[in-house]
Amino acid sequence: MPRRRPAVDPGLFAESDALKPLAERMRPRSLDEIVGQERLLGPETPLRRAIEAGHVHSMVLWGPPGCGKTTLALLLAKYARAEFRAISAVLSGIAEVREALAEAETRFAQGTRSVLFVDEVHRFNKAQQDAFLPHIERGVIIFVGATTENPSFELNSALLSRCRVHVMDAVPVEAIVAALERALADRERGLGTRALEVGEDALRLIAQAADGDVRRALTLLEIAADVAVDGRIDATTLRQVLADRTRRFDKGGEQFYDQISALHKSVRSSDADAALYWCTRMLDGGVDPVYLARRLARMAIEDIGLADPRAVALALDAWDVYDRLGSPEGELALVEVAIYLAIAAKSNAAYAAYGEARATIRETGTLDVPMHLRNAPTGLMKDLGYGKGYQYDHDLEGGIAVDQQCLPDALAGREFYRPTERGLEAKIGEKLKSIRSARRHARGHGGEGA
Repeated sequence: MPRRRPAVDPGLFAESDALKPLAERMRPRSLDEIVGQERLLGPETPLRRAIEAGHVHSMVLWGPPGCGKTTLALLLAKYARAEFRAISAVLSGIAEVREALAEAETRFAQGTRSVLFVDEVHRFNKAQQDAFLPHIERGVIIFVGATTENPSFELNSALLSRCRVHVMDAVPVEAIVAALERALADRERGLGTRALEVGEDALRLIAQAADGDVRRALTLLEIAADVAVDGRIDATTLRQVLADRTRRFDKGGEQFYDQISALHKSVRSSDADAALYWCTRMLDGGVDPVYLARRLARMAIEDIGLADPRAVALALDAWDVYDRLGSPEGELALVEVAIYLAIAAKSNAAYAAYGEARATIRETGTLDVPMHLRNAPTGLMKDLGYGKGYQYDHDLEGGIAVDQQCLPDALAGREFYRPTERGLEAKIGEKLKSIRSARRHARGHGGEGA
């Protein structure tokens, strides 16, 4: 038996459109009007079939701004024939949450379901999130949370266990262009009565500037329409409207960490072009350049290491240049270092050795310093054998006391640092191999030092 879609409830979108911005007026009124979410809401997808059948479950919608989270929540209420109530975790406290839940309880007792939409749900603390749990369990509310942050990090496990997480995508340029064309043609809600002249290239520029955000694209189109001369949205108009636009970049959220991760891994993979791209992308998006400088210095230590010791100095010099010049001039120094780090020889041998040494110290505890290495500033300490038998390396042939043990007795002969054969570290490895061989030979002949 074919499923019937419920008729659009005019009351859901019945507010006067006169003072609403274009993005609000053009909010999709059916699943077919949502653009850019074919993976999640395309024909015959499981979620779409469930929604159209009125089988709506509690969920968390995770996606970037302007991808349609609020719109989908509204449509869930429509298809489920439920009351819709929205609260914002930015503006609401526990009192507003309790009020919304009390209203839902009343409707539930009367046989009516409620969709409670919580925008920016990740901003609620654990206690506030816990307030929803019994109402979700009893079916009093269909909970729909919206977040731009990774729910695994920002929402407590109890709430996640009661909700299905659906990932919504940034809307691609082609889909945003389609939404803009619909707004230009719509005479009821859009700009269809204004007879605007706008070419396909101009629409693509607006869509690209929106950076995956349909709401932003419609806002830019509306501004362009308002400032256009004689209804023509041309290059001059767009230069004015799109000036100083910024890309999508959350300075404290997952996108931030994804991009710094991409930069670090591009450097590690010796991909100079990718390192340049991600470094520039972050600067363009508004990252704190000082934070970026610090991370570049970390990359020089962790991934280049002793294969090219100049990398650390260059990273610190670039940091100093930025401090002196500021933005935007100083940003070029950071970009140049990112390129250099990508090209430089790589070694994490010192980083790995440090980790192994730390692990050994945790396992072995406080081992005694060998007697011959101890400081002996007093006569008593000398009488106890402190410093006895110590060999002053500079007085020896070759400048190295190869038979002198410097590690604690329990770790004698232990080797932590394993140089690579890349860059300068190859020469360091040759030198170290020679020294270690001499020490092993000395130990083999009974020379252990005093």
